[in-house]
Amino acid sequence: MAEKAKNEEQKKEAAAAEKKEEVTEVKTEAKKEEIKKEEKTTVELPAKLQKIAEQIEGLTVVELADLAKYLEEKFGVSSMPMMAAPMAGAAPAGAAAEPAEEKTNFDVVITGAGDNKLSVIKIVRELRQDLGLMDAKKLVESVPGTLLEGAKKEDAEEAKKKLEEAGASVELK
Repeated sequence: MAEKAKNEEQKKEAAAAEKKEEVTEVKTEAKKEEIKKEEKTTVELPAKLQKIAEQIEGLTVVELADLAKYLEEKFGVSSMPMMAAPMAGAAPAGAAAEPAEEKTNFDVVITGAGDNKLSVIKIVRELRQDLGLMDAKKLVESVPGTLLEGAKKEDAEEAKKKLEEAGASVELK
C-alpha cells in the first residue's frame, strides 16, 4: 500500500511539473506576441499612403537624398531639426562649442576663366556633359558661375584641380 501511495504521489508531482512547464510556455508565447506587436508600426495609413510608403522604403540612399532635396525645394521646408532656444544661464554659443562637422558637399564656382578660355570650356563640358558648347561658353564667360552643386568633396576637389590646371580660378563653397 505504501508503494501505491508513492506511485500516486510521483504521478501528481509529474503532472504538476508538466503543468508548470505549460504555464511557462504560455507566458513565453504571450511575451513573444507582445514583442511582435510592439515592433509593428503604430501608425495606420490609408491604402494610398501605404503604397507611397512602400515605394519610399524601396528607394536607395541616393534616391532618398534626391527626394528629400526635391521636397525641401518644392515646399520650402527643411529636413534639419529645429534648434531649441538656449536655456537661461547657458554658456554663450562660442564658449564651449563643439568642433563643427566637416562639410561633405560642395558647390564648385568658377570665379575667373583665365587666359585660356577654350581649355576651361573643354573641362566644363567634360565635367557637365549635360551642357552644350554654347551653355558651357556662357558659363565660363559669365563668371562667377556655379558649375557643380552639392558635389561630394572628392569630386569637387578633382573638378577644381582640373579647372585650375586649365587656367580658371575656382572656389569651393
